[in-house]
Amino acid sequence: MTESNENQKIKGYISEINGSLITVKGLENQVRLHDLIEISREKVIAEVIRIYSDRINAQCFEDTSSLQLREEVITLNEPLSMELGPGLISNVFDGIERPLDKIFEIEQSGFIKRGISLPALSREKKWHFTPIRSVGDIVNSGDVVGTVEETDAIIHYILVPPNIEGQLTQIKQEGEYTVEEDLYTIESDESKRIYNMIQKWPVTKRRPISKRLSLDRPLITGQRVVDLLFPVAKGGTVAVPGGFGTGKTVLQQAIAKWSDADLIVFVSCGERGNEVADLLRQFPKLTDPRTGNPLLERTILITNTSNMPVSAREASIFSGITIAEYFRDMGYDVALQADSTSRWAEALREISGLLEEMPAEGGYPAYLPSRLSSFYERAGIVEPMGNNNEKNDKEGSLTVIGSVSPPAGDFSEPVTSNTKRFVQSFWALDAELAYEKHYPAINWLESYSNYPDDIRQWWDEEIKLSWSEIDINWFECRKQVNQILSRENELENMKQLVGEENLPEDQQLDLFIADLIKEAFLIQNAFDNIDNYCTPTKMMALIKLILILYREGKELLRQGYIIKDIKDMDVINQIKRIKITIPNDQIEQIEQIKNDLFDQIKSLKRLYGVVS
Repeated sequence: MTESNENQKIKGYISEINGSLITVKGLENQVRLHDLIEISREKVIAEVIRIYSDRINAQCFEDTSSLQLREEVITLNEPLSMELGPGLISNVFDGIERPLDKIFEIEQSGFIKRGISLPALSREKKWHFTPIRSVGDIVNSGDVVGTVEETDAIIHYILVPPNIEGQLTQIKQEGEYTVEEDLYTIESDESKRIYNMIQKWPVTKRRPISKRLSLDRPLITGQRVVDLLFPVAKGGTVAVPGGFGTGKTVLQQAIAKWSDADLIVFVSCGERGNEVADLLRQFPKLTDPRTGNPLLERTILITNTSNMPVSAREASIFSGITIAEYFRDMGYDVALQADSTSRWAEALREISGLLEEMPAEGGYPAYLPSRLSSFYERAGIVEPMGNNNEKNDKEGSLTVIGSVSPPAGDFSEPVTSNTKRFVQSFWALDAELAYEKHYPAINWLESYSNYPDDIRQWWDEEIKLSWSEIDINWFECRKQVNQILSRENELENMKQLVGEENLPEDQQLDLFIADLIKEAFLIQNAFDNIDNYCTPTKMMALIKLILILYREGKELLRQGYIIKDIKDMDVINQIKRIKITIPNDQIEQIEQIKNDLFDQIKSLKRLYGVVS
């Protein structure tokens, strides 16, 4: 910008400073809600959150210490926006999209210097651009004009920006270009515009789509308890509430590594600095099971630690979902994982307190539910704008998985209770299960999912495991397992009163099978080379084997056998060890254990002279 333009900018001044909140006079007639302003001396960026007739309130994205009254403030005439283009993947950003690795090269102290400003995307790196459109083509919003291979796992499609259409009058030939170089020109009746690889989009505004689609296929996570009992559809929403030490972060990382999403956007919001440091150390070491390359090649990290300004923390959630929507529009299945939305809500509460707003339950602002809904409702499966035949897929999905950290594990607190209103799957992490080393510590009594009816057809069509001995599908398996676990809960008080051995034999069988389901199926070791991921086929084989044992056990009891006969069968230990001994691609070994089960039942009957 030229010096004359700088001098033409309308200037205001700080009239009040209250923590991260500042009051500015002189700009009230020049700014719009959510516009950015800049404190000239320190280059501190702030967002306008209230406009009065004689002043504005703005929340600063950086520390306000040493700021003075009457300091000069200028308006930037734009809202907080994400810079979208090649170079996002494999990088780590803060809540307002400053590249932390680049900042560290400048600031070796490990702290972000106030006022530092670096572009999110590298201006020096060159990308190999391959055009797929020609001069003279008519293009519309969302059409692909060319591609860039950003990583081995992700092809970056260069899209026509939203709300733009016209004739392509110029496009660069295949070659190496930076994100800032002019790439193509679109001319319409109203204007002629030149574009590069960069798009900018406001974080609070949804990207336009052609239409929303119904959720009809699951996000396969590789976690048995999730994929069978509490599934999430691609484009769905999940809340993962749990107290300290219940395994939220490990579960999120397992899903990031093993889920069948094409791209992961991981937002670490308000977590402790050492926990985020561990995350940044671990992610580069994780290997993508699809390609064998580092998992970072399909991951974007946004981190805001608890000691960073609350305003940037509040922005980080929407920064992440804006980036996720951008890749969704390319036809990718994107999973956004936010850890944790409670810290984000605490930032809202702090800013609300500075504004002296009337607090609602728990001290949170009355608009907490609407802010939560504006986040979770951006999930979904969509048909993006433009010609989708040239993209990764004709449909794109954005799945949102948000962890919640309720104080003392109290699920009735405002953030958890309000989140339940906007999500369709709820994975309640239990401190008692975690204490018993039962991981994932998802409580099967308090958790739920509303997606099974939507995705049952996918399981019937895609997962083929036909055993003549048990003709039930995924939906029926899920139903039977839930019934067994519910009966175990109903019998728990009676068991404590009279002892398990004094219960009727059929009730003892229910308790035994429930324990077997927990030990052999629900518990999953994220650090075991075989058990860390379970394919849908192996999962179905394992649970069907347990349900065969349950069915045959009930028949044996009806014929007069005792529960001890069933518990003493050698095949029980084989079933317990399937998850850690049989690889995902060797289902025939599980079928052999199934045959062993029937052989041992015949041997038991022969022992009692029932069969010859």
